[in-house]
Amino acid sequence: EHNNKKVFRHPKEKILKNIKENNLVKDAKLPSYENFGVKFEDKFETFSKMIESVGGKALLISKEDLDKTIKNLYPDEKQIASDVDFCSVGNFDANDFDDAHDLKNIDLAVVKGNFAVAENGAIWMKNENNRHRALYFIAQNIVIVINEDEIVNNMHEAYEKLSFEKAGFGVFISGPSKTADIEQSLVIGAHGPKSGYVIFIKS
Repeated sequence: EHNNKKVFRHPKEKILKNIKENNLVKDAKLPSYENFGVKFEDKFETFSKMIESVGGKALLISKEDLDKTIKNLYPDEKQIASDVDFCSVGNFDANDFDDAHDLKNIDLAVVKGNFAVAENGAIWMKNENNRHRALYFIAQNIVIVINEDEIVNNMHEAYEKLSFEKAGFGVFISGPSKTADIEQSLVIGAHGPKSGYVIFIKS
């Protein structure tokens, strides 16, 4: 009986000894995430294709052509809210109203974007001076204005640019409102803006 116990004890001790000797996990370095994510040769072209796939459209124009471009895109819209400094087509200041429900008749919202993401056609929207987050969703149509050089390749780069030091609202928007819940059929303008443009201003 004593010998049997010895026989069973030996393999266990040998296994534990081997584990201790070969346990190198503690010495392994964490993987590097530098240059992680897909890169694109032409970020604007990639962004354009992605946003068109979800019902939006991207344009690249000169700063002085912004008003003319918006008027050509939306010649019949009457109530226009704008928070873009160099856009003069706005005739409705959403910040003048306490209740976001009072924005329900806005035909077009022209709003500033912070940066765009090429891989998925999304734009980060965080404007502390915009009193109502509903402005992005309650207008019949939306135009997002952003600088040409504010395009990152992927969401990994996007998260590096995000800052949450100050409290506030931020959201990624990609194209107009849409849903594909019913029979996987894409419906544009289901519960928000029915059209969406992203206008990049040439550097």
